[in-house]
Amino acid sequence: MTLNNKEYPLLIAQSGPLEGQRWKIKTELLIGREPDCDVVIPMRQVSRHHSRVFMSPDSTMAEDLGSKNGTFVNGTLIHSPVSLEDGDELQISLAQHFIYLSSDATMPLDGLPLELQKRRLRVDVGARRVWVMDEELDPPLSASQFNLLQILYEQSGEVVTRPEVIEAVWGRAAGGVSEQALDALVRRLRDRIVEADPIHEYIITVRGHGLRLDNPIVSPSND
Repeated sequence: MTLNNKEYPLLIAQSGPLEGQRWKIKTELLIGREPDCDVVIPMRQVSRHHSRVFMSPDSTMAEDLGSKNGTFVNGTLIHSPVSLEDGDELQISLAQHFIYLSSDATMPLDGLPLELQKRRLRVDVGARRVWVMDEELDPPLSASQFNLLQILYEQSGEVVTRPEVIEAVWGRAAGGVSEQALDALVRRLRDRIVEADPIHEYIITVRGHGLRLDNPIVSPSND
C-alpha cells in the first residue's frame, strides 16, 4: 500500500535549536551538521553526518553513523540500528531531542472523536497536533507548551493546581522549577493560541488555586 501524505511517520524536534520543526520520514533522513543533511543541526557537538532515521521493510530504524558524541534512543546510547516505536525519544549528542511518531499515530482533524471536533480547541495527543478553530498550530508547540496544554485539555473545565501542572510539564526536574518559569510558559502558550483565535480566552488563571482550560463547543453558524 502506498502511503499518502498523512500517513508518513514523523520526526518532531523537541528541546534544542530545531524545536517545533517536523519532518516526514519517506525513505531516509540524514541528520548532522553539514548542509547536505536532511536535518541540519548547526552545533559543534553534532558530527557532520551524525545519524540517520530510515524505513526498513518492517519498521522505522535509527542508526548512529560513527558520531563522536553519540545517538541515544530513550536515553540509551545505540551502537547498532534500532527499531523505533511510537513516542520514542531520539537524542543527538546533547544538542537536540526528537520525538518519533509512527504513521498510525497521525490523525487528521476529522479523525478525532465527534464530540471533540465540536470544540474550539482540539488536541490529538498521540500525534501531538493542535487545532484552534479548525486551524492547526504550525509550527507545532514546543514540548513544554504541549505538555502544559495536554494536562489542561485532559481535565477541561476543571482547575489543575500549579504543582500538578509543574509535575506534568517538567517531570523529574519539577523540584527546581520556579513559579516565574511556569508563568512564562503559560504566557508563551497563550500567545501561540491567540495567534489562531484572538477572541476567546482559553487558559484561565484561578488565583490561589491553579489553571483551567475553557474550551466550549463552537456555536453553529446561522448561515
